Amino acid sequence: QVQLVESGGGLVQPGGSLRLSCAASGVTFGRYAMSWYRQAPGKERELVATIRSAGGVTYYLDSVKGRVTISRDNAKNTVSLQMNSLKPEDTAMYYCNAKYATLTFWGQGTQVTVSS
Repeated sequence: QVQLVESGGGLVQPGGSLRLSCAASGVTFGRYAMSWYRQAPGKERELVATIRSAGGVTYYLDSVKGRVTISRDNAKNTVSLQMNSLKPEDTAMYYCNAKYATLTFWGQGTQVTVSS
């Protein structure tokens, strides 16, 4: 059974930092491209960042470039999203995604709220 379990969300003040983590099980993790998506209330889900199976980063959303870093540890089956200089507009549910060929899996999400 495939599971993606996110953690690390919470309430943070503007300018603060959070590190999101996603632990994968039930998949051959090293084969999968891993991504973080987010969805704010009333908005469509959007891709935040993607990292290839071998670790090369392929994408950052323009609005997070320079503030966000995606990384993975294939030995631990984890992918992380370090978010710095957080803004209120970063408030959203953040989802972990694993993709390989036609296979796609999602986590349940972790809430990030940026507010003073």
